[in-house]
Amino acid sequence: MININLIKKAKKNLSKFVEKTPVIKSHSLSEIINGKVYLKLESLQKTGSFKLRGSTNKLLNLSNAEKKKGVVAVSTGNHGKGVALAAKNLGIEATIFMSKLVPKDRLKAIKNLGAKVKIIGKTSDEAELEANQFVKKTKKIMVHPFDDPFVIAGQGTIGLEMLEQFPKLDTVVVPTSGGGLIGGIALAIKTMKPKVKIIAVSMKEGASMYQSLKKGYPVDAEEKKTLADSLGGSIGINNHYTFKIVQKYVDDFVVINEKQIASGIKFNFENHKLVTEGAAATGIVVIRDKLSKYLGKNIMCLICGANINAQTYIKTIK
Repeated sequence: MININLIKKAKKNLSKFVEKTPVIKSHSLSEIINGKVYLKLESLQKTGSFKLRGSTNKLLNLSNAEKKKGVVAVSTGNHGKGVALAAKNLGIEATIFMSKLVPKDRLKAIKNLGAKVKIIGKTSDEAELEANQFVKKTKKIMVHPFDDPFVIAGQGTIGLEMLEQFPKLDTVVVPTSGGGLIGGIALAIKTMKPKVKIIAVSMKEGASMYQSLKKGYPVDAEEKKTLADSLGGSIGINNHYTFKIVQKYVDDFVVINEKQIASGIKFNFENHKLVTEGAAATGIVVIRDKLSKYLGKNIMCLICGANINAQTYIKTIK
């Protein structure tokens, strides 16, 4: 059962392994909305994204016997880095399965953290099928990127930090893929402050959670190349946790196109001097362009990661 107590316990357990990331005020966005906008910089987390929180919390809750077997993950990059570092910190062997769509810089980063890497297929779903077979054969422990109570609770610690750092917040904007991040944050914040509005944002093409919410049940979505590549992948038709949490707690879901994502990356550089990956720029666009009717006057926007290829970044901000 995922609840506020599980998230609070995760916050205590993670204190030795993750950073309480800083918050900065966005003067440009505050002026646009005639209010206050703060940015929660998970881009400055170890590994460059929020994923370390959920991965570490999951591994901390394994039994000694499970830790000895080792762990397996399927990743578009950030989850793999999180699992790799968490495993390294706890002395656990990690094997990461990735699709051919994953940028080479992320592949290299995961290898540098000591994990074994296997490149399988053209999509995350193909890589996942192979990983599941590997788990059956080796009896290693699968660390799901989002649909796991301990992973969700780990990500939910961001929500508790947001409330500590900006108690007057009335709106939170969160980049969304499988739902572990926004699910944990929404559950934490809505439990503590039910009137806060939670806005999800993703890319227009291949947003599995968005399409699932429209249908009313989990559906697969075709994975396509995008600047917001860390938001790719399906939530899984057998989704156990995140779909229901998002369905219950999220107030609005905005999708944006590639041109808008690129403009968000550039806006972050020009106005905040921040290097951000495509996914992390999506929330900026929602606020800047006023794309949700639920935007209040005291907004916290999650900057979820900074793992972007240098060449892609330079090309985007020109």
